Amino acid sequence: MAELPVVVVGAGPVGLAAAAHLVERGSTPLVLEAGERAGAAVRQWHHVRLFSRWAELVDPAAERLLASTGWQAPDPDYHPTGQEWAARYLQPLAEVLGDRVRFGARVVGVARRGRDRVVDAGRDREPLTVHLADERITARAVVDASGTWSGPNPLGGDGLPAIGERAAAAHIGYRVPDLDDPAVRSRFAGERIAVAGSGHSALTALVAFAELATAEPGTHVTWLLRRGRVGDAFGGGDADQLPARGALGRRAAAAVEAGHVRIVTGFRTRAVEAAADGLVLVADDGRRLDPVAEVVALTGFRPDLSWLSEVRLDLDPVLQAPRALAPLVDPNVHSCGTVSPHGARELTQPEPGVFLVGMKSYGRAPTFLAMTGYEQVRSVVAAIDGDQAAAGRVELVLPETGVCGGAGVVDDPAGAADGGCCGAPVEPVAVGVGRPQD
Repeated sequence: MAELPVVVVGAGPVGLAAAAHLVERGSTPLVLEAGERAGAAVRQWHHVRLFSRWAELVDPAAERLLASTGWQAPDPDYHPTGQEWAARYLQPLAEVLGDRVRFGARVVGVARRGRDRVVDAGRDREPLTVHLADERITARAVVDASGTWSGPNPLGGDGLPAIGERAAAAHIGYRVPDLDDPAVRSRFAGERIAVAGSGHSALTALVAFAELATAEPGTHVTWLLRRGRVGDAFGGGDADQLPARGALGRRAAAAVEAGHVRIVTGFRTRAVEAAADGLVLVADDGRRLDPVAEVVALTGFRPDLSWLSEVRLDLDPVLQAPRALAPLVDPNVHSCGTVSPHGARELTQPEPGVFLVGMKSYGRAPTFLAMTGYEQVRSVVAAIDGDQAAAGRVELVLPETGVCGGAGVVDDPAGAADGGCCGAPVEPVAVGVGRPQD
């Protein structure tokens, strides 16, 4: 099987980094991307500025590969937008990889050649097969870096769409809106808006809507939190080692202090009802919000595992993340600092040669950093190459978030869970000046 390619699914930051590491080790990568350009998902949030600097957004192996073409690294301390990340780094990286990257190639299944997931006999002697709509590719290994962007969580508080959510789809969005687009801006200007979610995407939206409210009187924002109190929703502030991430929380807190955003806690949406003057959101406890014109549901993402149904995976039953990784990222257990660097050992699956990396490796857990994905693929590619010593090394130190939330505090409607593994939660910063997860 050594002559076969390693198939990488997804030409985003982590998938392209995996390909760069494979090239550096003399292996043959084949990157299959469903979109038409590198970083197709990143380009969809092109207007959002990352809270990571360029120094934290360029994979070392990818930088070495690009340097051979005369590529000039951007200012390491600059915080790019999604558009800049895609145009100045991902696109050039895909171009230097050349025909090792195929666009418009949607993977619909992965299997062991001639064996469904039930068959043991001869399984260890057969390569993997990667299925496209009208093609089958034989592979030495498969690195799934397809991400979770295509699977946003619904507004409904129980993980399924709320009653009436699908019928109201024309007025419910699941991405941070681009308010620099005149058509999008006019949709929200002067309107009542509900934002659901407590992560960095929600904070980014709140800051953008607060700026819109300043420019467009009559714009009102209601922020819906499932948890029973605000707690550490604004992040670590000055304690965050990613300053732009801490600043984002401070700007969101300032928007609340200025009266642009009203917070409603303990609100789990059960139903969306149409009214003469907009949509009425109804909570599980019977509370009803005043009508809103638009809803922005930023409640996280979930992985699409359907096309991996014929390979053997060992996933955590809660997060749908690799079982060994899940305890490191489970928000029900802790939210203290950052996730410890990890690699092939935590990402290895019962199906030999199959790895979930990047955002997809986190399953439903939030707060993924590009640096984490780069360390993952460095280790995974070393393992595929048989270099177990390199696969087992830790070659990354991640910045702390400055947030210590207790067990269950992320989604606890009663707000009763304090402390946990890390001590008391950090209280929000009420003053100051300023992205989705990288």
